[in-house]
Amino acid sequence: MAHDQHHEHLMKEVEDLLDPILTHSPQAVYVYLDDSHKICNQKYVDLLGYESIDAWMANETPIDDVSLTDQNEVVEAFVAASENYEASSLSISISTKDAGEIDVDLVMAPFTYKDEVFVIHFFSEKPLN
Repeated sequence: MAHDQHHEHLMKEVEDLLDPILTHSPQAVYVYLDDSHKICNQKYVDLLGYESIDAWMANETPIDDVSLTDQNEVVEAFVAASENYEASSLSISISTKDAGEIDVDLVMAPFTYKDEVFVIHFFSEKPLN
């Protein structure tokens, strides 16, 4: 329980630190520590069609937002970021709440804060051809 509260406190601090990025980035952004401890901006919620940021945060399996065909690649990039401090750029599809899919470019990069490794994700929707 104390560990969970510690992570909640860290997420609030990270959210405050990254507020300019979350607020002003033209991209959909989310920051991930673990399935229960993550934050995102409104653009990410809108991109996926969630009702609110809280609704997205309640999702305990955010990998479900990635199309099934791209999930392994995203997990591998996440492991590279969180364990090897390696950034990645991927072209993937994400699933929306209305059962559609959107092609996006994803940039995933690690950063550390108070001895924890977070991974920030930037999503840019690909233009329709």
